[in-house]
Amino acid sequence: MRIPIIAGNWKMHKSRDEAIEFVVDLKKLIASKELEVEVVICPPFTSLEGVLAVTDGSDMKVGAQNMHWENKGAFTGEISPKMLADMGCHYVIIGHSERRQYFAETDNTVNLKVKAALQTKLIPIVCVGESLEEREQGVTQQIIGRQLELGLAELTDSQAQN
Repeated sequence: MRIPIIAGNWKMHKSRDEAIEFVVDLKKLIASKELEVEVVICPPFTSLEGVLAVTDGSDMKVGAQNMHWENKGAFTGEISPKMLADMGCHYVIIGHSERRQYFAETDNTVNLKVKAALQTKLIPIVCVGESLEEREQGVTQQIIGRQLELGLAELTDSQAQN
């Protein structure tokens, strides 16, 4: 049986020091509980190293909020799956609605990122969903179906299980 995951995406909130303080408090809170879930926190990139340090040795896992699909190259401002894995990240959020809306991510780029994450042993948290307009038009199922079909295209069962 798979263990349920509770993941928190901090978006563009908390400085490095605020993030570390928050995680220290969160560790205390969840240490006193017998949770049957995996807790994943996804702070901004600037806080990843500090958060990874304070979660070391705990049951909490750390994820990144995004990544590029290439491991290296001339992609100013991007971060690669290899860089995230080398830091100690376990998860990465891919295809968030805000990335699709504001940064023109497509089902194709989601697919490239999913494949790259899996090749680097990162666990992708693949986001799907419709816009308000699409929901009002009653096409939610079609939109989500397309996002899943194209975002997970050409993946094998062995890739998904690793």
